[in-house]
Amino acid sequence: MLLSDVTLREGDQMPDRDYSVKQKVDAGCALDDLGLPYIQTGFPITGEKDYEATRRLSGAVSAETIGLARALTGDVDAAIEAEADIVEVILPLSDRHLEHTLSATREEAFGMANEAISHAIDRGATVHVTLIDAFRTNPAGIVDFFERFPEPKFINLADTVGARVPKFVQELLASLDGSVDFDRVGVHFHDDLGLGTANTLIAYEAGVAKADVSVASIGERAGNTALEELVVSGTIEHDEKFGVEVDRLVPVCRRVLDDLKESVDPRKPVLGEAVVTHESGLHTAAMLNDPSVFEPYDPARFGGERHLVFGQGTGQASARILLRRAGVEPTDEHIEELLSLLDREGPVELGGAVALAGDLQ
Repeated sequence: MLLSDVTLREGDQMPDRDYSVKQKVDAGCALDDLGLPYIQTGFPITGEKDYEATRRLSGAVSAETIGLARALTGDVDAAIEAEADIVEVILPLSDRHLEHTLSATREEAFGMANEAISHAIDRGATVHVTLIDAFRTNPAGIVDFFERFPEPKFINLADTVGARVPKFVQELLASLDGSVDFDRVGVHFHDDLGLGTANTLIAYEAGVAKADVSVASIGERAGNTALEELVVSGTIEHDEKFGVEVDRLVPVCRRVLDDLKESVDPRKPVLGEAVVTHESGLHTAAMLNDPSVFEPYDPARFGGERHLVFGQGTGQASARILLRRAGVEPTDEHIEELLSLLDREGPVELGGAVALAGDLQ
């Protein structure tokens, strides 16, 4: 499965966000360091910022840049003139979106798609398509689009409002298998039900060729499939790294967040500080001997770092191990002294706790 990063575009569409050209270029160059094949830059038709960010990134990264375009020739021209490597045409497909966002019938929408795709190809562009609200569309309509439009390299099926659960995704994709070429299928999930990563893993297991992701789930509403969650889950479960430099995953994602002046909740999977910090006496005692007892993976595998914290909650088992590491005999007296020290001086990380233990020699 190939990954297309949508952080720059989706993030910029969040309320109270207005990334600068420099922010987009800096963050895009950071993403490129991970080895991602595609980076979505924005809608060049919307103005100078997305136009210029697309133009600069197209000359600065190894990844192919994607400029979005509505199914309008003017949008297509803007993406091409901004030097996007790929023009991604977006088009509503579900009945509700055709009625309320496009005010067109399905046949009229297909006519618009035909004009936009043909225009892009005539101008020498590589074309992808995203079908808006595809996961709330009758599968026959999806098959019809694939049959009518063999030219786009990828056709992305979007769960635009994050409404679907893994069982539904699995069943819909199974219904399409054999009727569409999965080597041309992409997926775009939102995280409104907290299922973006799970749904994307289901698509991967079904043989879908491409998926949209974003750093820390950055995107409209609850965001999109988290790049880091998908890569870590795929690596652990399937030994599938999705072409990403996994040992640089965490630091690069944090660099992207810094470039965009975005933050994440400490409890955010993979990137949050709390998920790699352990203070409970039971946890730290076990993890001093074998960290995997209370970890799903070694953070260092993905460029992260675990933090063992010692203080008021530290128990006798942890104190005994700390004393031994410091070369101090773990007598009852030394254990009580160390626990008192940690209670007063803590919380401290492992190095500081061993140093305190060493003071008891």
